[in-house]
Amino acid sequence: MAYQTRGRDPLLDSNMAQAIEKRGKELLGLALLGMAVLSVMMLASYTAEDPSWLSSVDTPVQNWLGQTGATIAATLFMVVGWGGWGVAAVLAAWGIRFVLHKGQERAMARVIFAPIWIAVLSLYAASLTPGAEWYASHSFGLGGIFGDTVLGAVLGVLPIAAPMGLKLLSLCLGIGMLALGAFVMGFERAEMARAIKLALLGCIMAYSAVIALATRGASGAAGAARSAQARRSERRAEAPGAPQPALVQPRMGRSAHAKVYNEADAPVLQAPVRAPEKPAGGLLARMPSLMRKPEPMPQSEWVEIDATAQDRPMPGEDRIKEKIADVIKSRVRQAPSMHMPQVASAAMRATRRGPMPLVLDTARPARLPAEPPLTAPAPSTAMPAEPPLTAPRAAAPSMHVPPAPEPADADDEYDVDLYARDFDDDEAVILDEHAPLPAQPAPRVAAPEAKKVVQHVPRKAPAPSTRAAAEAQPALQFEQSAATKYELPPLSLLSSPDNITRHHLSDEALEENARMLEAVLDDYGVKGEIVSVRPGPVVTMYELEPAPGLKASRVIGLADDIARSMSALSARVSTVPGRSVIGIELPNDNREMVSLREILSTRDFGDGNQKLPLALGKDIGGDPMVANLAKMPHLLIAGTTGSGKSVAINTMILSLLYKLTPDDCRMIMIDPKMLELSVYDGIPHLLSPVVTDPKKAVVALKWTVAEMEERYRKMSKMGVRNIDGYNSRVADALSKNEMFSRTVQTGFDDDTGEPVFETEKFAPEKMPYIVVIVDEMADLMMVAGKEIEACIQRLAQMARASGIHIIMATQRPSVDVITGTIKANFPTRISFQVTSKIDSRTILGEMGAEQLLGMGDMLYMAGGAKITRCHGPFVSDQEVEEIVNHLKAYGPPEYVGSVLEGPDEDKAGSIDAVLGLGGNSDGEDALYDQAVQIAITDRKCSTSYIQRKLAIGYNKAARLVEQMEDQGVVSAANHVGKREILVPER
Repeated sequence: MAYQTRGRDPLLDSNMAQAIEKRGKELLGLALLGMAVLSVMMLASYTAEDPSWLSSVDTPVQNWLGQTGATIAATLFMVVGWGGWGVAAVLAAWGIRFVLHKGQERAMARVIFAPIWIAVLSLYAASLTPGAEWYASHSFGLGGIFGDTVLGAVLGVLPIAAPMGLKLLSLCLGIGMLALGAFVMGFERAEMARAIKLALLGCIMAYSAVIALATRGASGAAGAARSAQARRSERRAEAPGAPQPALVQPRMGRSAHAKVYNEADAPVLQAPVRAPEKPAGGLLARMPSLMRKPEPMPQSEWVEIDATAQDRPMPGEDRIKEKIADVIKSRVRQAPSMHMPQVASAAMRATRRGPMPLVLDTARPARLPAEPPLTAPAPSTAMPAEPPLTAPRAAAPSMHVPPAPEPADADDEYDVDLYARDFDDDEAVILDEHAPLPAQPAPRVAAPEAKKVVQHVPRKAPAPSTRAAAEAQPALQFEQSAATKYELPPLSLLSSPDNITRHHLSDEALEENARMLEAVLDDYGVKGEIVSVRPGPVVTMYELEPAPGLKASRVIGLADDIARSMSALSARVSTVPGRSVIGIELPNDNREMVSLREILSTRDFGDGNQKLPLALGKDIGGDPMVANLAKMPHLLIAGTTGSGKSVAINTMILSLLYKLTPDDCRMIMIDPKMLELSVYDGIPHLLSPVVTDPKKAVVALKWTVAEMEERYRKMSKMGVRNIDGYNSRVADALSKNEMFSRTVQTGFDDDTGEPVFETEKFAPEKMPYIVVIVDEMADLMMVAGKEIEACIQRLAQMARASGIHIIMATQRPSVDVITGTIKANFPTRISFQVTSKIDSRTILGEMGAEQLLGMGDMLYMAGGAKITRCHGPFVSDQEVEEIVNHLKAYGPPEYVGSVLEGPDEDKAGSIDAVLGLGGNSDGEDALYDQAVQIAITDRKCSTSYIQRKLAIGYNKAARLVEQMEDQGVVSAANHVGKREILVPER
């Protein structure tokens, strides 16, 4: 009974498998940490007196891990010395990484260098000088026997003195040990940078803590001194008969915005005792104030008003503000400050929102002033001689207060805040809510414009060629004669690109897709940023700037998952050559058709200097792509059925027909399917009818090989290197009505012995390019694989200079069709959509073709270089028929009969000999004569016997025996396989 197993679900889903994998890594990390702890215990408790396999003593084992730990520790210290601690460090580092899931994917690539690091650590330890206790119990240095031996050898090689060399070597080994240790433990640049930042931050915090403790001690001592002074003052005041202190005139420097009230009439209110304020800001902000000595306070803070300033016409409030600013600046210059500008700014912002708070004395009871009037005094036009000591609490609505100028820098705001906080203990004032200068809001600085992710390259229509511009102009139609000169087909036979609907996505939609793609990548653990979006006619490429340390192969492997998450048909992910970004190509919702006429009308095709131009289509940005078959020099095309392969071959043929005349280019079309290329039968460019029989295809390819050999003979006579040089010589000769002549030596004179020369003359004849088009290679390989492969190999290797080029297509890109020999001689390849990654690797050498969209979507690899995505143009069968009918109107083609009939026997034998397909060459004739001589002399003939005697292969020996049987030298094999020699013994 057979069970259905293909459709079953896996035993564990992906989430469960990932969870098991994570728990397994954590267990592995815990095991490594346990081994690291055991290693530390073993090495930390090592003593030379413990028994080991090197020494046997009666003393008890002191190692914490017993006899086993003592033995292992003694071995490590003897071999690598203190380098044995590297084992514990590596185990601990990777144990922590596996437990925390940090960088465990690079474990194997880093741990493999652990022995090298331990060796470097041993060398560094050997370069250090041990103490007397170490030498008392060990016969080697800190680096063990390995470190001492290698260090001595290195010091002997250095060309400097041993002491200096030891110091330099120790320095270099220390640096290398640290760098290699960080590499072995899996650290990367980002992690090292974070570690250095944390170390610096720790040093700064430790320094700040020490300074803070010292400052707290100093401030505590100062507070204790002030308390003692206060207690002494109180005792003196309570003592009977104590002298009363003289009254000191209060400072009135800030009376511009304050009002002093009679203390006798004011009620007394006990203010809550306030804890001393902590200095604001950090250590660095307090350092200038801590180190600056306080200056003596001024005797009087009255500000002398300049007479010239009084004469200036200025409103009263502006003059008050000016005085306040002067007093503030003088106070800040004379008294140290312990406040940060940030705190001052916050206080200043608070003052702008409401009135200044009531400032009370925190040391003794304060007297609350009487409530000032709520209404402001009427404004007067005359300027008073003295500014008023009180300011109105609230300005009347009708009063116009001119806005104060904005402070030049942050110091002004800081000074105002200091003034608001710096009252004497015996002062109780109320500041007006308009006392701080109402600063105008700072002008908003325009935020820098964010970099646009969507890069819409304006798609301009390509510049038309000279021919396209000429055909666009209306021309007079004259009656043409019967014998009309050949003309290239007009572009009007192709459909106009104006009828194509153009689709454009908005920038908002593209931006939204980019953000969605970033979210999808983040779900799969891929960190990065979409830095650019390049929309095209068929696909849109999103350029991903990956995070440091992210492998491109990881993103490339997520192509199917990205397509599923983005609800796309497919997604292709590849690196962008020459840039640090990864390109993610997603298909557009509305695909734009590529027109062949649009590409043929461009200057790249019409006015270019390509010998054999091929219109490939448009790239992902919408720019036309035109390739030169003469530079390729051969083209291999692969793709599944329906991927657009046959349409692409039609566009390539039409490209040649629109550019070249029959005198410039001839074609041989091989179509085993008998459907795709049969429509071109009868055009003047063909050398033979379209070949549909695979056996005839072999004959046509052999004729092409013979034509190549003949062309090389002609070019060697002219002393040129390629077909372009030969045709230029022919054009010069035809313009001068001359014949080609060549002087050759035919021998020597019998009488004089001098060489004899003859002049050989032959007519100049232009050689056209020959393009061989094979539509389906797999069918030919099944019928005559060996002969087809030999012909294709010979042409691909040698036919470039002779002007013969091959365009070969197959729908089965397997290794039995595209063999290694064919693949090596076709560096330029085009892959349409294929079914598997294996087929993509076969044709291109990398994955990606399986992610294409079909219908002309292709990957173009030029000469083994970078791969470019291209969208092939579409041409309908009706357009092809109209162009073919236009070409047939110029008369029947001039076929070459020998293309399908084959050469004579002599030429056929020489061609087979060149291709290695059999036939008797001179060497084989000599080998046959030797085999006959052996059979007659030894009176014995068998395949194995001839093989041993002539030291040849079995197949060749069997062929020689069969040939001798055909010639009547030996008889046929009997029932036991023996043959009789029919030729009598000589």
